Amino acid sequence: MIRIHFTAADFALVSFARRPAPLQELNAALATMVLAHDDDPLLGRWRQRLLRSLPDAARPLADLVPAGRAAGDGSAQHGGDAAARPSPPCWAGGSNAGDPRAGEVLRRAQFAAFEAVVRPVWSRVEDLHRAEFTRYALTVAEQGLGAAVGGLVPGARLRDGTVWECEAPGAHRDLELKGRGLVLQPTFHWTAGPLVAEPPSGAPVLTYPAGPGLPLEPAEDAPCALVAVLGRTRCSMLLLLAEEHTTRSLARRLELSDATVSAHAAALRGAGLITTVRAGRTVLHRRTPLGSLLIRRTL
Repeated sequence: MIRIHFTAADFALVSFARRPAPLQELNAALATMVLAHDDDPLLGRWRQRLLRSLPDAARPLADLVPAGRAAGDGSAQHGGDAAARPSPPCWAGGSNAGDPRAGEVLRRAQFAAFEAVVRPVWSRVEDLHRAEFTRYALTVAEQGLGAAVGGLVPGARLRDGTVWECEAPGAHRDLELKGRGLVLQPTFHWTAGPLVAEPPSGAPVLTYPAGPGLPLEPAEDAPCALVAVLGRTRCSMLLLLAEEHTTRSLARRLELSDATVSAHAAALRGAGLITTVRAGRTVLHRRTPLGSLLIRRTL
């Protein structure tokens, strides 16, 4: 169980992270990859793809996970024989001792892993972060801050209006905010319970899973046969519109102007391949069953 104790001052200082955290997403993705199995129906293929994509420069990160096991996977829950555990690599010892060379090894490994694992889906992470911020802001506006904080994750609740509680198997944490406030940081590669961190200075951070519950995959390349008919831009739009997108998010993903995206959307809509609906000032696009059938037949 995780419990976070709020004062009135803390509620006034609750904030939502302005952008996704690259290192956090990398850590979450690697932890999920290590804990998953190749025969997992949801994560197996994604795990294999990530393992194949990791370059040699990222290998030092594997040194931190003895025998390929992740901390918290139950491998050492009963203590075990310390003599049987592998010794940490020499560079990791140097990092603990403040050796700048060891720190550089770790930074290079993190950068290489980020480029291979997270960079291909980073635009998707940014879109999900904006969507989660919108959901949170609307909840605050319509139901109040207590409802927004209490409903961050399934099973969470705000007890007596001052204590945020969430079931977290294997985790026991009582955190007194004491006027420091709280930063809410969604993550999109993690599906387990929320995590709490206390930096040396500033507000504690509550990281909570907010992704779709499935691995994030990079956008597919447009099928060659369809490109010859529709053109690459419209094919790419059709692929992206397996999920609902606004005109602005399509423009950002495709690196086009809003006006150009609107023109392409009109052509696809006229062919019956996408639908467009207006929600207030926002225009939402999504692929039709005909558009999905066309994609499947050409993949």
